[in-house]
Amino acid sequence: MTSTDREVEFPARRPGEAFPPPAYAGFRERDGLVRTRLPSGQPVWLVSRHADVRAVLTDPRISANPANPGFPKVARTGGVPTQQDIPGWFVGLDPPDHDRYRKVLIPEFSVRRIREWRPAIQATVDECVDALLARGGSADLVADFALPVPSRIIATILGVPHDDRAFYESRTRTLVSISATTDEQRTQAARQLQRHIARLIAIKRKWPGDDLISRILATGVLTEQELSGVVMLLLIAGHETTANNIALGVVTLLAHPDRIGDDRMVDELVRLHSVADLVAMRTALADVEIGGELIRAGEGIVPLIAAANHDEAVFECPARFAPERAARGHVAFGYGVHQCLGQNLVRVEMECVYRTLFTRVPTLHLTTPVADLPVKYDGTVFGLHALPVAW
Repeated sequence: MTSTDREVEFPARRPGEAFPPPAYAGFRERDGLVRTRLPSGQPVWLVSRHADVRAVLTDPRISANPANPGFPKVARTGGVPTQQDIPGWFVGLDPPDHDRYRKVLIPEFSVRRIREWRPAIQATVDECVDALLARGGSADLVADFALPVPSRIIATILGVPHDDRAFYESRTRTLVSISATTDEQRTQAARQLQRHIARLIAIKRKWPGDDLISRILATGVLTEQELSGVVMLLLIAGHETTANNIALGVVTLLAHPDRIGDDRMVDELVRLHSVADLVAMRTALADVEIGGELIRAGEGIVPLIAAANHDEAVFECPARFAPERAARGHVAFGYGVHQCLGQNLVRVEMECVYRTLFTRVPTLHLTTPVADLPVKYDGTVFGLHALPVAW
C-alpha cells in the first residue's frame, strides 16, 4: 500500500458533528500513522495516539521551528511565525534558543506567582459576573463573560490597558482563523499588534510598573523586539484558548450540575474539549520512527491533541465527562519542553469562574439547543462563536 492510498481528508471537522471528529478514532485504529494533505497541498503525517503524540512532542530530532524545511502550514495562509516574522515568538524555537525565553518567563507563571495573583483573578471574575447580571436576564456568555475574564486577567498581568482589549481580541480572531482571512489581512493584523505592543514597551521602559512587561525589561535578558513577540504570544494564548475552554466547560457543567465544585473538573474539562487541537505543528530534522512508522527528515508532522486526549487506551470512555478519572495525563497543555507556561493560570481562572458563576447565577441555562450552538470549525483553536444563555 502506498502512502497515497493511506491519505485521509483533513481537517476532519464537520459542522454538526461531535468534536473531536469521529474520524480521529479511525486514525488510531490504523497500523502506523496516516497521511494527509493540508489545504496548502503539503503532505504530512497525522499522529493520533496518546503515546505517539507524547513521543513527537519530546523527541529532540523533531522540531517546532517553522523555519525548518517541511514544517506544516495548516491553512493556505498564516501558520506559526518564524523569528524573522515575529522575533520572540518562542514556541517556534527549539532548545537551547527556546530555553532562554522559558527561563525568564517560568517565574512569572509559577504556582507561587499565580497564588499571589488569585485575589486579583477572583476580583476580575466577580466584576465580570456583576457586568453579566447588569445586562438583565440574558446574554451571550462568550462575548459578555468567557472572553472578558481571561482578556482582562492576562492584560493585568502583562500591564496592558484594559481599554485595548477589543483591539487585540479582534486582531487575534483574524490570526487564528484557518481560511476565513487572507495573507494581507493576517499580515496587517500582526503588524498592528506589533506596533501597538512596541509603543507599550517603550512606555514601560520610561515608566515601569508592577507588571510582567516591566519586570522582564528590568532583567535585560530579552531585547525590546523579542519582548514584543513574547507579549503578543502571551496576549493571544492568554485569552483565546481560555475563553473557549470556559464557554465549552459551562455547556458541559450545565449538563452535569452534580459535578460543579469538584476540584478535579478543570483538568477533565480541558482534556475533554482539547481546544488547542492543531497548535503543535512539527517537522522531522532526521529520520525518526514514531508509532512503527518511519518519518523522513524534512517531513511535516501534525500531532492531534484532541485525538490523543480521547485515546481509549489511556482514557476509558473518553467522550464521557468524568472528573474522578486521573486526567492529569492529558496533553491539552502540550508536553515536554513546550508545555504551556500558563497552565497554572488557566486552572485558577477556570476554578474561580465556575465556582463564582454557578453560585451567583444558579438559574443559568442555555437558550439554544447544544446541537445548534455556533461552533468554531474554521480555526486553529476549537470553541464556540457564541453561547446564548438566560437566568
